[in-house]
Amino acid sequence: MTILPREFYSKDTVTVAKNLLGKKIIRKIGRSEVSGIITETEAYRHNDDPASHAFKKITDRNKIMFGEGGFAYVYFTYGMYFCFNVVAKNPKKAAGAVLIRAIEPEKGIKVMQKNRGIQNLKNLTDGPAKLAQALDITKEHYGIDLTKKSKLYITEGIKSKKIITSQRIGITKAVDKMWNFKIKI
Repeated sequence: MTILPREFYSKDTVTVAKNLLGKKIIRKIGRSEVSGIITETEAYRHNDDPASHAFKKITDRNKIMFGEGGFAYVYFTYGMYFCFNVVAKNPKKAAGAVLIRAIEPEKGIKVMQKNRGIQNLKNLTDGPAKLAQALDITKEHYGIDLTKKSKLYITEGIKSKKIITSQRIGITKAVDKMWNFKIKI
């Protein structure tokens, strides 16, 4: 599988969020490899998006969002969960990232189940914190270059069919933006 190049992430954040659907996340954990097809994403931009971590200013937490596309932005939320984002933005924009909300598990399912402490496949990776836990994505992965083969990267996958568009989930600002995207596999 071809790893997505940096140019893939150098487009409007909303466009990249749609284009990531059907792509494959690959995570190397020790000697195991786990992977899944991206089935849900959300776009977060900069000064036109009050729900974005980059809306007000650069901080230690969000500074990666202001850099080059194709890097991992991992943050800790609710004092207990990690969420995995991909920096993606038009070079003319200051910041942007795509939250990876869900994947369809493909390889290494037993490892994912062990990481989550559950057997049920239905809700193994159907939320951003569940996905990060299943793939063992932590703060250690903040800043990883996803355009190079490493512990974490994204490749071509399947052709996405009909994209379902809706409001983003779990936010209280900019709720009118229809920047949540899903596909069914």
